[in-house]
Amino acid sequence: MFDLSPLRRRILLPAGLALAGAAQAALPVGATAPDFTAEAAVGGRTFSFSLSKTLAQGPVVLYFYPKAFTSGCTVEAHQFAEAADRFKALGATVVGMSNDDIGTLQKFSVEACRNKFAVAADAGAKVMKAYDATLTLMPNTADRISYVIGPDGKVLYVYANLSANGHVENTLKAVERWKAAAGR
Repeated sequence: MFDLSPLRRRILLPAGLALAGAAQAALPVGATAPDFTAEAAVGGRTFSFSLSKTLAQGPVVLYFYPKAFTSGCTVEAHQFAEAADRFKALGATVVGMSNDDIGTLQKFSVEACRNKFAVAADAGAKVMKAYDATLTLMPNTADRISYVIGPDGKVLYVYANLSANGHVENTLKAVERWKAAAGR
């Protein structure tokens, strides 16, 4: 029997329609999430996003996506935007991350993210690599991986699937479980 599992996670990029295999999320639940600061945008305005400072306010849903304004990434951003108030009510902050430049992300934060959450620029893919969230054959392009990181800096949940669907639902459930366990 032929195992199709490695084939189920592929991406077609419109620029060249290049097929690229996805990496597996290396940070397991319980691992310490690498701290980072990155230029980010929300509602078209730029600011410096700091993971450690944001974790002081509650859990962070950090989701990596391949490229702003591509069909799957736009769908995923819309889904996170629609759920942003639910995440906020649970005390969680959502931030998306890609290797797009900040000018592109300023536009994406308005058009796709609907001014609801920040998107951060990962120049040089340093954060993606620290989280093992890059595509195998395209190491400067993010895989579609979502992490829920607890206020203590530990990974609470990981969801890796190149389909845009499922990331919001799964991370929202993980944040709900965190909130219930924390008794908040």
